[in-house]
Amino acid sequence: MEKIQIPTKVFLGNDCLDWLQVLSNKKILMVCDAFLPNTPTLDRIEKEIDDRNQVSIFSNVKPDPPLDNIMLGVEQFNKIKPEIIIGIGGGSAIDTAKAIRFFGEKLNKFKIEQFVAIPTTSGTGSEVTNTTVVSDVKKHTKAPILKDYLTPDVALLDPKLVMTAPKSVTAFSGLDVLTHSLEALVSKGANTITDALAEKGIDVILNNLVECYKHGNNEDARKIVHEASCAAGIAFNNAGLGICHSLAHQLGANFHVPHGLACAMLLPHVVLYNSGKSEEVMHKYAISVEKSGLVSANMSDRIAVQRLVNIIKQLMVQMDCPQTLRAFGVKSSAAMEKTNVIVADAKKDATFPGNPVVPTDDDLRSLYHKVV
Repeated sequence: MEKIQIPTKVFLGNDCLDWLQVLSNKKILMVCDAFLPNTPTLDRIEKEIDDRNQVSIFSNVKPDPPLDNIMLGVEQFNKIKPEIIIGIGGGSAIDTAKAIRFFGEKLNKFKIEQFVAIPTTSGTGSEVTNTTVVSDVKKHTKAPILKDYLTPDVALLDPKLVMTAPKSVTAFSGLDVLTHSLEALVSKGANTITDALAEKGIDVILNNLVECYKHGNNEDARKIVHEASCAAGIAFNNAGLGICHSLAHQLGANFHVPHGLACAMLLPHVVLYNSGKSEEVMHKYAISVEKSGLVSANMSDRIAVQRLVNIIKQLMVQMDCPQTLRAFGVKSSAAMEKTNVIVADAKKDATFPGNPVVPTDDDLRSLYHKVV
C-alpha cells in the first residue's frame, strides 16, 4: 500500500506573512539563524505578530546543527514551555527548531500547539518534511530523527525573504533542490504523484537557478525556485532519497562541506551510476530532462542522461562551485584516509535504503573517490 502525506498548510507569495496575525495570546519560541536578530528580515516577521503574544528568540543556530547547541535551545524551551514554535531561516535553523521541539516535548511531557516554518533559503524543503538531522561533532557523524509529527503545521513561503541570500547560499541550496528532485524521482518509494513534483523541481532548477544566482533581485525567478524547493521537499518526504544524500552527509560530517554543495559534487556520478545499473532509472532521468526542454524527444535515453550530467556540471561552473573535495580545500591524502569510514557510515544513513539499486562497498568507494 502506498501513501501520500502532505500535512503542512503552505501559504505562498509576498503577503503570506499576514498569516502570523492569527496568533494571539500565545507563548512563542522563535528559532532563527544567528545573523537574523536586528535585521529587516526578522523585524518584518516580528511586526506581523500581535503584541499580546509573548515572544522569545533562540538564535544560537549553527550549520549542521550540533547536539550541544540544540540542547541550549531545549533549555530555553524548558523555561518558556511555548505553545508555538516558529523556525526561521535556512535548513539548519528549521532543523534546529524541530530538534528543540523533539527533545523539549519529551523532557516536558507535553505537545506544542503549532509548528510554523518560514524558510529564508530555497533548498532543504525542511518546511514540509518530517526529518531533522543532528550532528555529533565529536564522532563526526550525522543522525537523522524522522517523526511524522515533526512536520511543520504551517509553511510560509515569502520570496522576498530569499532575495538577499548570498550567492553561494543560492547556489548550494538550489543544487540541493535538484538533488532532492532527482533522487526522489528514482527512489524505491516513488509514485506518480511524487514523480510529478520531482519532475517540476528538476525543470525549475535547471532553467532558473543560474538566473537567481546572477540576479538575486529577480522576484519571479526567486518565487518559482522557492516553490520548487517546497515541491521537492514534499516529493522526497514521501518517496525517499538515495546514496547521493547518504554519501553527502558524510562529506558534511567529516569535512564540513555545505550540504547542498556536497550533494552537487556527488550528483553527476550517482546519476551515471544508477542509470548504468537500471534501464528504468535511466529512462526516468531521460524523461525528466526532456520535459525540462533541454534535450530533444528523439534523443536516446543514454545520451539524454549524459546531457543531464553535463548540464549539472555546467551549472556548478556557472555558479563557481568546487566539484571535488580537493577544489574545496581538503587534501587528497586526508580524504583518502577517510574512505572506509565514509563507506561504512553512508550505509548506515537513513537515506541509503531508498536508492533504486543496492551498491556494493566497492561501488560506494568508487563514487566517493570520484569527488576526492
